[in-house]
Amino acid sequence: MRASRSFSSARNLAGALLVASLALAGCSAAGGGSDASGKSMADGPARQSGAAGAGGGASDAKTGDRRVPQVTASAIIRTASLTVQVKDVPKALDDARTTTEDAGGFVGDETTTRDTGGHERTRVVLRVPTAKYDEVMTALQGTGKLLERNAKAEDVTDQVVDVESRIKSQRASVARVRELMDRAEKLSDVVALEGELSTRESDLESLLAQQSSLKDRTSLATITLSLSATPVHKAAAKNDDPGFLDALSGGWSAFLATLRWVTVVVGAVLPFAALAAVLAFLWLRLVRPRLRERRTGRPRRARGADPARPRPAP
Repeated sequence: MRASRSFSSARNLAGALLVASLALAGCSAAGGGSDASGKSMADGPARQSGAAGAGGGASDAKTGDRRVPQVTASAIIRTASLTVQVKDVPKALDDARTTTEDAGGFVGDETTTRDTGGHERTRVVLRVPTAKYDEVMTALQGTGKLLERNAKAEDVTDQVVDVESRIKSQRASVARVRELMDRAEKLSDVVALEGELSTRESDLESLLAQQSSLKDRTSLATITLSLSATPVHKAAAKNDDPGFLDALSGGWSAFLATLRWVTVVVGAVLPFAALAAVLAFLWLRLVRPRLRERRTGRPRRARGADPARPRPAP
């Protein structure tokens, strides 16, 4: 009786172990199947693109469509400058404004000047959506004669991804500090957390400003358009050799210029020369004779007096 009971218990235990092993096998098979299916789904496009590259772009057997790998969207800053010679600058400027506004952009800075010949020149900055960049560039070049074109494209995809990642981390950091403030009980802890929160919010605002600037520069291309009614590079003047009349005219002009300057110098020196002449006259007639009498010790002799005749006795 006891042997039958032990045999029954052993059989029940073996059945339970068998059921548990089957359950574990089923779970592992399901997990392995999901991993295999996910791996096969992930590797499917790579295998197809590799087969297409190895086979020179082979078509699908069922549909006949060629498998083209998808290109990841990039953040590109586009800038360009155009110099166009036109017949009518105001009309060309109005056409450029209309083209920009129709494309969904707007007109920025504008500068208009006139040269000595009365020819008008205009420089205007246009902001257009990146999707309409090529279309607007073609339209602007067709307004007249293209003299100069410069285009630049800067890929800032890595910078955009980095800023977005830092914004996400900074927002999570600000949220953690706010949670700590809600649970803080001491005043000193609250003050310290408020300072930390202010610093992190300031960093977050700086990152958001960078993100906004990158979004504006990548979504709108900048085109600097210069419109001119005259050629930018003028032809050099003819170098004619001077003749006799040219030399005579130049010499006469130089003589008149020299005479004019001499007259100016004489007019400037004349007052000082008159003053010097007056001072010289006073020195020779009045001051110098008196100095001579003082050195000899004799008074000045009267006119008509005879130096050999003795003076009468008193």
